[in-house]
Amino acid sequence: MLASFLAPEYAPFAIALAVMIGIGLIEGIGLGLGHFDLETGIDGDAEGSSLLGWFGLSGELPILIWLTSLLGCFTLSGVAIQQGATSLLGEPLHWGLAVGGAVLIGAVLNGFAANGLARIMPGYESTVISSDDLLRQRGRILEGAARRGHPARAKIVDHHGQAHFVMVEPHDDGGMIRQGQTALLVRRKGGIFYALPDDDTVLQSI
Repeated sequence: MLASFLAPEYAPFAIALAVMIGIGLIEGIGLGLGHFDLETGIDGDAEGSSLLGWFGLSGELPILIWLTSLLGCFTLSGVAIQQGATSLLGEPLHWGLAVGGAVLIGAVLNGFAANGLARIMPGYESTVISSDDLLRQRGRILEGAARRGHPARAKIVDHHGQAHFVMVEPHDDGGMIRQGQTALLVRRKGGIFYALPDDDTVLQSI
């Protein structure tokens, strides 16, 4: 079997196996970037979401785990095709034909494998948040006073306990947020957040 893997007809599958092992090692020593948002850009697109889910890309499985599964299914499919061709024809197929078949069969198999893995793996909870997630959070002005056109640096601690430092201006044109004062972030424009100070009458009941 090892000798077969060194043949040109098996080369794509040997490479896929080596990459799969490499990814496993990277994940094993904690250097992987296994979690990405696979659903970015498909919100509201039911057809796109369904298609990704069929391939096991539902967003519930870390991307490198999914890729490892795909490479494994591709390798197994390719070896099975070449072994079957050798038994029937007396020799393996050209590597290009074998790769084409392995891609199709491997993708189908990986859809089942990835969805199965997603059901049995523990849920992934990320502590990474976007800038817009800081809206409706309170921050404290650290330096100077925030005025319109003159933002001040503020510190916000999110619900994960992580600190974020942003530039803040008052929401009202004539407003001011003093150093040390807390304020509620209500909107964002580019890199500037606009906030209402906690002593604002609008926030007295909040």
